[in-house]
Amino acid sequence: MKKDIHYFFYDKLIDAGLTEVSSKYLNMLILLVILAIIIVVSDFITRKILVNAFSRFSEKSKTTFDDFLVSHKAPRNIAHLVPLFITIQLFPIVFKDFPEFETYIVMALKVYGIVLSIWILRSVLKTFESYFKTLPSLKDKPIDSYIQVVMLFVWIVGIASCLAVLINLSFLKFFTTLGAASAILLLIFKDTILGFVASIQVAINDTVRIGDWITMDKYGADGDVIEINLSTVQVQNFDMTITNIPTYALISDSFKNWRGMQASGGRRIKRAILLKPSSIKYLSPERVDELKKIQLITKYLTNKQEELNKINTRNKADKSLLINGINLTNIGVFRKYMQTYIEKHSAINKSMFIMVRQLEPTPQGLPLEIYAFSKDKRWENYEYIMSDIFDHAMAAISYFDLEVFEFASTAVVKGK
Repeated sequence: MKKDIHYFFYDKLIDAGLTEVSSKYLNMLILLVILAIIIVVSDFITRKILVNAFSRFSEKSKTTFDDFLVSHKAPRNIAHLVPLFITIQLFPIVFKDFPEFETYIVMALKVYGIVLSIWILRSVLKTFESYFKTLPSLKDKPIDSYIQVVMLFVWIVGIASCLAVLINLSFLKFFTTLGAASAILLLIFKDTILGFVASIQVAINDTVRIGDWITMDKYGADGDVIEINLSTVQVQNFDMTITNIPTYALISDSFKNWRGMQASGGRRIKRAILLKPSSIKYLSPERVDELKKIQLITKYLTNKQEELNKINTRNKADKSLLINGINLTNIGVFRKYMQTYIEKHSAINKSMFIMVRQLEPTPQGLPLEIYAFSKDKRWENYEYIMSDIFDHAMAAISYFDLEVFEFASTAVVKGK
């Protein structure tokens, strides 16, 4: 009777197409579904526990490092390790009837483990990057560049490890084989390698810091450095545009860094007024007396006139002609006036160099240059101070019978 029942069910199984092999597939599928559920549940529980624990700890702790760990999802990524370990332990049970699958499963788990490790390291490195940027001592350092160098190394090792796993080659042999193709790699990663070397030199030599004002005409950059990374340096120009400069250009091309000016006691004013040479002349005693009404040079003119009169009397100079003896000139008195005016200007740094001087004559006139340093180094205030000085200088020129050089107008009047 039992035999009849057994054959009955066996026949039924045969009729249904469920052989011994198909039942193994069915068992594997059932176990695979159970394993998938275990993985999803364990991943969910682990993430909840770790993320909540880190979040609560970061709220109570004084340091911001753990806050950045949470914001960059480091606990979430670390939580994925638990399902990976569970899978490593349970997959032999799931595929016990199909050992030929084991090789591929192990390979896939190794690749996933490598990628997950890279992702965890990336979260940690991003955390360090954000944390270091909050430290005052490192605020002007190219942190992005340092982190990118480390991250580049991690990705190279990680990708090489994945390839070594996929082609079933040892890590050491894979890199030995890779060495033969180094010339091609150097060509492909030329800009990256140049940027890597440049970022190290920039950091060591302290060439550029974040926040520095740099000018680089070749790339149209004139503004503040906002980011330094492995491949580019970002400059926010004063018109609010962004210029990207290759990092290696900072060591191969010339540029101007205004950090020295910003760290000093003033910003330089160096500009000249072009005077018409034909307006330059000697001053008569009567004209000197008139100029004594200008308060800034009253004392100077009085003392200077007495001094020159003594010298001319001693030398018996014929003063019927102004050219004889030693005389004051309108340009010399104006130069002294501007020197005194700048020395008394409230916006000028008196401890730094102050000078009003003549430059070499040009076809456009005689340049009278004002050289001084403003206390306020902010661009808009600096421009205002310089404009204020030259507004006064241009208006004062006529009091000394001097003229500003200008080209004759070539405009044609209508109807003539």
